[in-house]
Amino acid sequence: MLIKNRVPKTVQWLIKLFVIYLLLFTLFRVATVVFFKPASIPLLDLIPAFSLGLKYDLRWISFLLFPIVTASFYASFSPFYSEWSKKFWTYYLSILTLFILFIYGADFGQFAYVNARLNADALIFAEDPRESIEMIWQSYPIVWIFIGLIGAVLMMVWMFQKIHVDIAFNNAQVHKFSYKKRWRFLCLLLLGWFMYGFCTLQPLNFFRAFSLNDEFESNLALNPLQNFFTTLRFRAPEYNTHAKKYYTSIADFLKMDAAGRKQGSYKRLVHPETEVLETQPNVVLVICESFSMYKSSMSGNILNSTPFFNQLTQQGVFFNRCFSPSFGTARGVFAAITGIPDVQLGKFSTRNEASVNQRTIINDFEGYDKFYFIGGRSQFNNFSGLIHNIKDVKVYEEGSYRSPKVNVWGISDRDLFLEANQVLSKQQNPFFAIIQTADNHRPFNIPSAESDFISKTIPNELLNANGFESQEEYNAFAYTDYCFKKFIEAAQKENYFSNTVFVFVGDHGVEGNASSVYPSAWTEQRLSEEHVPLLFYAPSLLSPKLHEEPVSQIDVLPTIASLMQPTYVNTTLGRNILDPSVDQHAAFTIYHAAGWIGLVTDYYYYRKNIRINKEEFVPIRKQLPVLSVRQIDSIRKASSKLTEGFYETAKWMLLHNQNRPQ
Repeated sequence: MLIKNRVPKTVQWLIKLFVIYLLLFTLFRVATVVFFKPASIPLLDLIPAFSLGLKYDLRWISFLLFPIVTASFYASFSPFYSEWSKKFWTYYLSILTLFILFIYGADFGQFAYVNARLNADALIFAEDPRESIEMIWQSYPIVWIFIGLIGAVLMMVWMFQKIHVDIAFNNAQVHKFSYKKRWRFLCLLLLGWFMYGFCTLQPLNFFRAFSLNDEFESNLALNPLQNFFTTLRFRAPEYNTHAKKYYTSIADFLKMDAAGRKQGSYKRLVHPETEVLETQPNVVLVICESFSMYKSSMSGNILNSTPFFNQLTQQGVFFNRCFSPSFGTARGVFAAITGIPDVQLGKFSTRNEASVNQRTIINDFEGYDKFYFIGGRSQFNNFSGLIHNIKDVKVYEEGSYRSPKVNVWGISDRDLFLEANQVLSKQQNPFFAIIQTADNHRPFNIPSAESDFISKTIPNELLNANGFESQEEYNAFAYTDYCFKKFIEAAQKENYFSNTVFVFVGDHGVEGNASSVYPSAWTEQRLSEEHVPLLFYAPSLLSPKLHEEPVSQIDVLPTIASLMQPTYVNTTLGRNILDPSVDQHAAFTIYHAAGWIGLVTDYYYYRKNIRINKEEFVPIRKQLPVLSVRQIDSIRKASSKLTEGFYETAKWMLLHNQNRPQ
């Protein structure tokens, strides 16, 4: 009775709303633990994450309820003043709750897909609404998700209204409308304290979560709203760079000559050390969607998803430790075509007008006709903007083919390969062709017309133990191998085959459990996201050889050029990985969402966080050379310096390796 008489109804309502939202946010955090907690983390170790997460939740609930408190300083805007004000704030809470549940639902999906909180990178999908909507519609039960979302919102709104009615009824004896500003001032002070940071000396910000020094614990602590709105500012490209500071380290790595060093340039006229093929071979560069090495037969995975490609690797020059700089198709294609890691933290470089216009070594292939084949639209992720850096390139995309569209990504990969083969078989001049696949991606459709492809049924326990999340994913991966087989079998019947170098490289890997085939760094440090196969296949031109040193996706074009061109100009971070004089093997990586940059070397993986003071140095081979503590520390420091050098130099190159006369 004391509360009813002294505390205004608006304040009573706000307190109960606050508790409801706090319970909702906490429930989602508990669900994150239930579904995504690594087995290696004890539950008690999560207490600091929950404690910090509570502060984030208090902060954002305060933001959500702040307008009600502020507006109710004017009596007519109080939720209990009139029927109009009651409806207004009910609508406000309805829209707010819908937005919150949508964000949390998207966050849950993001966590399931890439093991990270929802961030502003998700806005990338809004830049290609057609493909994004189609992919989501074809991949997920959208109707049921929508029904569940609306049902949850209606239930929450019913709860808000019921509490409103109960408070009004329980305070019915208070005849005069209670309007005591001191209670509202108290609410404002309390909400302001929560917004600043509950029991914190400094304002609570996004970076506080990373002080927990554990990736899962940091993600667990972060409120999705905090993560999403904070990372909005990371979408603006960062142009400040310290490339000059690391010039010597990068120049040594690239083996720059004295003239180039004197100018402080990265430009070098390359005279390949390897023997140049004299037949002016054609080039077919196949960029393979989500071709994750640990899921393939080449890794020793017992599920044997890619037996045909495994045979090809035994007939070609195969690199079993190739790494894409980062996760994501747009970033992978950019790195392969330009030779520069896409280190922009938010927007893809293909989407940034300041960086999409890049010089590419493909233009050094004079006298070659250039082709680009993609099953869907080249406008997706602005691949068209990147590809048109290739002079006089002929683009084949959705609408250019006779084959029917099978899903959001256009025609099937098999049809893409076969139609590309028909075009290439008619060419009279040497050609450089890029074929970009897409079927090994959600919605994991396999065309019903593929009567000779046999899907397998494998127990879920066996799938999960060997890195696959579902039956559909496994069969899509196996279907990719089937498409490679159909392509090579068709190409072998054509005259161009014997004088063509086929290059296969994954656009990126996929994060997941790689423990059945690789050391823990692939799973715990997420190397599986970047590890991809790299194969140079030309039975009539190249002798088979297995390479086990770490190389990068950015090395693909310089290596192709070194096989075929007496000289070419290289202005990027890529190198000829067939050069016998190369004595320092390394591949740069960047995990944009969490801020990790790293370097894969022969025996170790080093990575450091650009947002917090944390670094990791872990083995990537089971049999390591015996080194002293001093030697290991020296390797770690050298890796740190070269990692920063790659990162800073790549930032500089994104703006200074423009497609202009050199």
